Amino acid sequence: MAGALFWLAGCDTQIQPMESRQVTFQGQDFTVVSLDLHRESLSLHWKNPDSGEPFGDIQSLREWGAANGKRLMFAANAGIYSQSDAPLGLYVENGKTLVPLNLFHGNPAAGNFSIQPNGVFAVYADGHAAVRTSAAFKTDGKAVDWATQSGPMLVIDGQINSQFVHDSSSTKWRSGVCAHSPYQAVFVVSDSPVNFHTFAQLFRDKLGCRDALYLDGTISQFYIDGTGYTGAPTFMVKPYAGIFAVFTDQ
Repeated sequence: MAGALFWLAGCDTQIQPMESRQVTFQGQDFTVVSLDLHRESLSLHWKNPDSGEPFGDIQSLREWGAANGKRLMFAANAGIYSQSDAPLGLYVENGKTLVPLNLFHGNPAAGNFSIQPNGVFAVYADGHAAVRTSAAFKTDGKAVDWATQSGPMLVIDGQINSQFVHDSSSTKWRSGVCAHSPYQAVFVVSDSPVNFHTFAQLFRDKLGCRDALYLDGTISQFYIDGTGYTGAPTFMVKPYAGIFAVFTDQ
């Protein structure tokens, strides 16, 4: 799949590029998907609007899209969720806040979301995207069309999160996101277990992201049309509470 370029074509024959590529960094492989938000419509999906039940997995979202005349071109789990299978932090879908911003500072031993700072990936009304710490997002107070809160932040203003240990032996499949520029969203999933520090370094040193957000680990997978699934082994995947998606008309 190295250097692959997938072309999304809608019914109006307008061509839309979505780039997917393999990147090797410090001896480990990662799948990197870059979206041009001028041309791709990135959305978030938690519950099936027809049934009110959570989609839970990418295949269910894909089938729903097909039933509604849409082809799923890209999907990724959107972030960390609670024991009740709901987003643990802010979740905004199509301009509606379904879960409010969560600024609770818990014990890091209780989960990655509590490692400070955590953050928000948001797509605003004009189509631009940004990754901000949760506190900075609250201070901005700007309305968004799509947003998910997760944690921890991997990179903050060009600096790797100081909570990370360079030679940590805690390795997992991990996924994350950054806004490389206001209209370019970059999603990454590791193809094998990696520690937080190396994953953060990848975003900063290889991909040039000044701010990057961790989405989840162990269960993280991407779906790429024409390629299939990459990331964690399927047997490790559990139901998702939110899924990023790019659809195109069939």
